[in-house]
Amino acid sequence: MQSSLSISASQAVTNAAFQRSNYCFDFSNSKFVVNNLRFCGLRREAVGFCSHSRALNRHRPIRSGRICASGAENGSASPPKSFDYDLVIIGAGVGGHGAALHAVEKGLKTAVIEGDVIGGTCVNRGCVPSKALLAVSGRMRELQNEHHLKALGLQVSAAGYDRQGVADHANNLASKIRNNLTNSMKALGVDILTGVGTIVGPQKVKYGKDNVVTAKNIIIATGSVPFVPKGIEVDGKTVITSDHALKLEFVPDWIAIVGSGYIGLEFSDVYTALGSEVTFVEALDQLMPGFDPEIGKLAQRVLINPRKIDYHTGVFASKITPAKDGKPVTIELIDAKTKEHKDTLEVDAALIATGRAPFTNGLGLENVNVVTQRGFVSVDERMRVLDADGNLVPHLYCIGDANGKMMLAHAASAQGISVVEQISGRDHVLNHLSIPAACFTHPEISMVGLTEPQAREKAETEGFEIGVAKTSFKANTKALAENEGEGLAKLIYRPDNGEILGVHIFGLHAADLIHEASNAIALGTRIQDLKLAVHAHPTLSEVLDELFKSAKVDAHVSSQVSEPVTV
Repeated sequence: MQSSLSISASQAVTNAAFQRSNYCFDFSNSKFVVNNLRFCGLRREAVGFCSHSRALNRHRPIRSGRICASGAENGSASPPKSFDYDLVIIGAGVGGHGAALHAVEKGLKTAVIEGDVIGGTCVNRGCVPSKALLAVSGRMRELQNEHHLKALGLQVSAAGYDRQGVADHANNLASKIRNNLTNSMKALGVDILTGVGTIVGPQKVKYGKDNVVTAKNIIIATGSVPFVPKGIEVDGKTVITSDHALKLEFVPDWIAIVGSGYIGLEFSDVYTALGSEVTFVEALDQLMPGFDPEIGKLAQRVLINPRKIDYHTGVFASKITPAKDGKPVTIELIDAKTKEHKDTLEVDAALIATGRAPFTNGLGLENVNVVTQRGFVSVDERMRVLDADGNLVPHLYCIGDANGKMMLAHAASAQGISVVEQISGRDHVLNHLSIPAACFTHPEISMVGLTEPQAREKAETEGFEIGVAKTSFKANTKALAENEGEGLAKLIYRPDNGEILGVHIFGLHAADLIHEASNAIALGTRIQDLKLAVHAHPTLSEVLDELFKSAKVDAHVSSQVSEPVTV
């Protein structure tokens, strides 16, 4: 996510359109466009130190053919004869960190420019501290669920919590991971340059006040900031963004959450576990519109309906006023289509969970003829930056939230690694359909690839049939042993060739289970091969084992399994 350059958040986006939690609202045309749901995860939150030999080799000579070959592919003019660095990365979030470590592995002299703190949004104000809060909410839910505990033969006295202790847990985790990221880069010999990074010309970056460095290649990894729609006044106390909520300075009796994407869902899990009542305000006609509809329907039945949560759909929060002088937070709701006033809510607090906006203004992109689209930097499939005329900008790349392809921290890291592969002389194109996503509610939701409606649209366009297979957690021994049988796994595939189009899971540890499917998509593994894979018993992994075995692949499709080995 965001790498936290010190640029005003209000300058991060244009007025034409803004990214929402799972949709984009175009103010000029007054219409919605549903986008893929975006999630945040950390690829390498605590990287161990490299061997001493690798550290000593970090500045070994680079064969000019490796770098120049990539430069030629990227439309390079004749580069300067010497550079301060092989690679400079603007932003030290998860994406920049992943790219830096891989660059060192490839022998590139690397520097990272950071204007705030190492780790960016994910580590400091996003997925890391939020997982600490969700760990607390998960424990609270289990301790408060007398029926669940009684079924296991357990008796527990009334559960309670210390708000400051919970907040400290989240803050301490973020600090620990931030220090791990910093130490890992220092140990590998990555130079950390402090200051706001600005591109001042081809292969030149200024940081701080007057410092300028040159680089054979530059990666923009500046991330994103919370997006706050017009009409909403954020005071950081009673009307807050996720940045403020993660500090957990108080637990309101009643909180409205504007947006029911993954951010809103996760915070609803936290707040209701800690005793709050929640009201969702969603602009689209249904909650969780970015999920596969069948999974979303089940998730609503488990995560929302039984809890102290109500909701308004198809409405905008046109104006939100913070609590003041003894008056509550007021939220004016208007119909999303007609713009007519529908209702006014009075609550103790409001959380704005309407997505994130790219953090790209002030980067000096105009100095290399780059114009952003709604704040996003245009790139091709290799993350190479495109200028205002659609031409490749030599030696300039953009990864992560700043390019808007997939606003996930682990996607940013994967994009950064892909870029490093390219500038090291090995062409690589990242398959974004193989990148998994997860929502860390209780139970969890995870997904990879296409939803069923997306798959059906693709099948109709390209002229093939799709198959859908499902399996329930109620059929899994390990889930039943945990008394956690509520859940569903869903496979969308092509029966004619066994290709996996999408996998969606709702249930215990869904976020961990999804990777078998995502790796299969990335490697091109077909269902007929996965049917023969062996899973330990009893484990939750057998949910996917049963899922793949239940798929009906045409009998004439052959398997690609290798020859057996006698042991």
